[in-house]
Amino acid sequence: MEKRKIGKSDLEVYPFDLGGNVFGWTADEKTSFEILDIYADAGFNFIDTANVYSVWAEGHEGGESETIIGKWLHKRNNRKDIILTTKVGAQISRSSRGLKKDYILEQAEESLRRLKTDYIDLYFTHYDDTGTPIEETLEAYSQLVKDGKVRYIGASNMSACRVEESINRSRENGFPEYICLQPQYNLYDRTVFETEYEPLAQACQLGVVSYHALASGFLTGKYKFGEETKGNRAEAVKNYMNDRGKRLMDAIKEIADEYNATPAQISIAWLINHPSVTAPIASMSKPGQKDILKAVDIKLSKEAFDKLKEAGKE
Repeated sequence: MEKRKIGKSDLEVYPFDLGGNVFGWTADEKTSFEILDIYADAGFNFIDTANVYSVWAEGHEGGESETIIGKWLHKRNNRKDIILTTKVGAQISRSSRGLKKDYILEQAEESLRRLKTDYIDLYFTHYDDTGTPIEETLEAYSQLVKDGKVRYIGASNMSACRVEESINRSRENGFPEYICLQPQYNLYDRTVFETEYEPLAQACQLGVVSYHALASGFLTGKYKFGEETKGNRAEAVKNYMNDRGKRLMDAIKEIADEYNATPAQISIAWLINHPSVTAPIASMSKPGQKDILKAVDIKLSKEAFDKLKEAGKE
């Protein structure tokens, strides 16, 4: 397992980004600590969260994931060993969202407080805010970088043209540039990344940290065709229960048998083996799901990689 640089930055990560969206939601604090320990003890160093996690859960206000990660970092005293990312811009409440300068600066302070750290390695625009001038947003990031509170910035859920425009404005005005994209990308959901974001990432040497790597759990193979889907992500999984989804899962299971691996490991390995992807994001809500980390050890042959790519195409 070798580290990879994120774009043109000096951030070096192992190619498995642990998703923190479940911490404080489907994984309580004790379970979250166990998962984080398993991840770190296995030698990994890349953790993803956001200020909005997990506002959607009943009784939550946002920041629950950051709070748990902060407690863990403080208790383990291992901040220097972790590349930590969080995000700003998603809607937390009616009055708490967007990318205005004052709001970004305020939210960064809140994230730093919850994470019990002095700096964020990679701070993402979580969702675009077309009502705020690009320069105003970049000015906020510039101040955070200048103050040593943020090392680098990235973009998620922004159109490719808006990311490109932001990079151009940064170069014109001396602002920090986005060095990483966080797009949705997996073996099923491919068109938008491959036609819009991948060319931009290659042209601007951007890192790519993809989310929904397992398509809401569909690519784990635990959902059976012809049976009712159940669970927290049942509605999302229904979008994949079609002829293309079945064709893809059949191919994944075949390759999984060939490599003595699970469908989840193969689905993650395909992303890790993808030349444009720095690291996929995947979550664990139970310590028993730790085998997914073994995906980093799977080196797919060209034939296996291409077979999966063909099976999942639209």
